[in-house]
Amino acid sequence: MSGASGVATFQAPRLPTRREGRRRMKITHVEQFAPRHRTRLIRIGTDAGISGWAESTLEGKPRSVPAVIDEYAEYLIGKDPLRIEHHWQQIYRSAFFRGGAHNMSALAAVDAALWDIAGKHYGVPSYQLMGGAVRDRIRVYAHWGIRDLSEQGLETARTRLDMLQKKGYTAYKAGPSGSWRAHEPPSRIDQFVEAAYMMREWVGPDVELCFDFHGKMTPALAIEVCNEIKGMRPMFVEEPVPQENADALKLVADHVPFPIATGERLLNRWDFRRVIENQSAALLQPDVAHCGGPSELKKIANYAEVYYQHIMPHCAIGPLALGACMLVDAVVPNFLIQEQVDASLGNGLLKQDWEVVDGHIRLWETPGLGVDVDEAEATREFTGESYGYHAELGGETYHENDGSVADW
Repeated sequence: MSGASGVATFQAPRLPTRREGRRRMKITHVEQFAPRHRTRLIRIGTDAGISGWAESTLEGKPRSVPAVIDEYAEYLIGKDPLRIEHHWQQIYRSAFFRGGAHNMSALAAVDAALWDIAGKHYGVPSYQLMGGAVRDRIRVYAHWGIRDLSEQGLETARTRLDMLQKKGYTAYKAGPSGSWRAHEPPSRIDQFVEAAYMMREWVGPDVELCFDFHGKMTPALAIEVCNEIKGMRPMFVEEPVPQENADALKLVADHVPFPIATGERLLNRWDFRRVIENQSAALLQPDVAHCGGPSELKKIANYAEVYYQHIMPHCAIGPLALGACMLVDAVVPNFLIQEQVDASLGNGLLKQDWEVVDGHIRLWETPGLGVDVDEAEATREFTGESYGYHAELGGETYHENDGSVADW
């Protein structure tokens, strides 16, 4: 077209307003289920018949997170489920008190379920909506170790190793058992060190071994123990000290010649900020089920990339949480390896379990998070032994010698 001045102009076609456009999908209900020990699930339903599944388990707190989700549901009902970032911001920022394990775990479940809905709505794996995959399969590690040097303990360890080796795992994680004081006698330390070197002897130099100290040690003890096992070349030591003090963690990292990892109890990018910027750890382990979901996990990974830190998401619960982790593992370049426990491969909740081949899980091609939930099993009410404060993470832990409280 030409205007009055003879200069060509272009008039954009009028686009329909949101009110005039096609009818938007709406969230109609948020359901919660407890089908297994230490397993909480949510299902977010829509008026389009699409449902999104996610895990809402906060270990040791089986009753409090569901209450938070019920509160969030009051906001979600009637909203467009595809506005994922908008809902994340609203849920996180609208309350005066932000963060915390309960809020972030509830938000994580909502966020993952919305990513599941979005993938199903557009008919693509959810990782396609996060920028597309940068890898074809996800490397995983299994839990295995020599925890007991008795004949029976060694036999148990060998049997499990044989089973895992058939799946081609190339990395395993173990850890020192029991509670640890500010310092332990040489015999206690030597037992752990002997087990670590024996593990290396059993698997050879092509397999990576790592150790989770569960935040049980002081910096001084952690440095001593780490230097005792440095000759067997660990892949990393996880949480050598409690998570609250990033400077204490850096003290350990500065005195140990292999990578230090942390992050499963840090709940968002602000919690990770000091660890990342202070470079207190080389490897970060945000838990997608507790750090605000896939949306926040990706932001943490992007933040860490600037400092050449890699992520190894923590996942010690079920298969829906594993799927949410792998959504982000698939799309960020600074991913190293994914934690995976036995229950996270299926636990009877999926119609088809995640399959480990040559130590990897291939990316799924089905829409959503790749989890085909067996709804009959997922909606079943758990009727086994009661669980909660005394039967999961938490409860009462004491040092045997004097009865004082010990870290879990």
